[in-house]
Amino acid sequence: MHENAIQTLRQLPPDYKTELLPAIREEFIRSEKTIVVLDDDPTGTQTCYDVTVLTSWRVALIAEELRKKPSILYILTNSRSLPEQEAVDLTLEVGSNVNKAAQESGRQIVVISRSDSTLRGHFPAEVDAIARTMNMQEAVIVFIPAFIEGGRFTLNDVHYIVENETLVPVSDTPFAHDVVFGYKQANLKQWVEEKTAGRIRAEDVNSISIEDIRIGGPQAVSEQLTTCAAGTVCVVNAASYRDLEVVVMGLLLAEKQGKTFLYRSSATFVPIRAGLESSRMFLPRKEDTRLAQGALVIVGSHVPKTTRQLFWLLENGHYRTVEVNVGELLHSEELANRAELIGKQTDGWLANGEDVVLYTSRRLEAGPDPKSSLMINALVSDFLVSILKGLTVRPKFIVAKGGITSSDLASKGLATEKAMVLGPVIPGVPVWQMDAASKFPGILYVVFPGNVGDETALLEVCRKLGG
Repeated sequence: MHENAIQTLRQLPPDYKTELLPAIREEFIRSEKTIVVLDDDPTGTQTCYDVTVLTSWRVALIAEELRKKPSILYILTNSRSLPEQEAVDLTLEVGSNVNKAAQESGRQIVVISRSDSTLRGHFPAEVDAIARTMNMQEAVIVFIPAFIEGGRFTLNDVHYIVENETLVPVSDTPFAHDVVFGYKQANLKQWVEEKTAGRIRAEDVNSISIEDIRIGGPQAVSEQLTTCAAGTVCVVNAASYRDLEVVVMGLLLAEKQGKTFLYRSSATFVPIRAGLESSRMFLPRKEDTRLAQGALVIVGSHVPKTTRQLFWLLENGHYRTVEVNVGELLHSEELANRAELIGKQTDGWLANGEDVVLYTSRRLEAGPDPKSSLMINALVSDFLVSILKGLTVRPKFIVAKGGITSSDLASKGLATEKAMVLGPVIPGVPVWQMDAASKFPGILYVVFPGNVGDETALLEVCRKLGG
């Protein structure tokens, strides 16, 4: 029996009474540091605004951005799309390049490993790799999966998703059955033990409780953090923005006493760590999408939430559609010809001012093991990329649905090395503006996570951008 979300949240102690964001911002500016976010898929930019995201990790490019002294710099690794060893190798490479760029630019950095609020991703392998390459083996790993915008809260060390005003433990959701990153535990201490195969026992995982945060405040949080042994994991409970403000202030106090921290977090934590408001909304202007051409929506995510959103969009809008049959792709030897035909058809519709939806078949095609399932995902993503690369007509805007899909379409399909995050168009759904060197310079590009929003959300985004 799942608990009612509203009733449960009302029974918690009230939020800590003092607003802390201005003090955090002041302290952060004084530190003269940049938060470098290694993002395992592009949806992690969903709470930020006026922030640069890089899809390349060349040392010169990172150093160039660090010399501008930004508060936050995102580097999109898309490592969630890779098998574990490849993800580790990539993280070691990126981490090494970040270190070199920091030295060249003279800028001090804070590192955040941003990952999924539904607990999918390469943990602990990716965090361990960051610790190795950044020489942070002694750092306390602070684990903060709470994603306030998406209704993902951690209470009594259990991580929940709010569905229909009900608190559902993540272990009872489809995300726990992911063919690559599945898990059984919603209690985060037990989840850490599960994911480390017992190397870290649940009883050795520390936690900051809601009571520590809301009653004890930053000082109590700091005291808890200072007792954490080097290299251990500390779980953070949170159910509001203010909770995370208190946690950040506690972290800053603990750092002053010599503690070092490596963060594994969801998107909500990132701007708050810099003392910035989370999720300031992006309001599209008519001139942003004034082209007469149609818009393009590409749906690669296959989670049930995405499927409901896709069907609602098609039932309530006017779209030309192409279904990409994944089963047929797996047995086809003419992928290039197929992609070219779809591209030409799409070009024609876009040129006529018609909106187009390209979507993969809704039946999940999984391999016998995680690696083969990731290979299927990569094949499908590459096919969608080849369609986008072949387009000659610039769409009014592009919506990419799903983490792997949106990453590959941006970096490979649009040949984008750098973009500006303008902010979320609806909670949890960021809009990027591609740089001048991309295939379609300056185009608005929506990174739509597979697991965000109600069934009307995809239609709502398209209508907001379409004017």
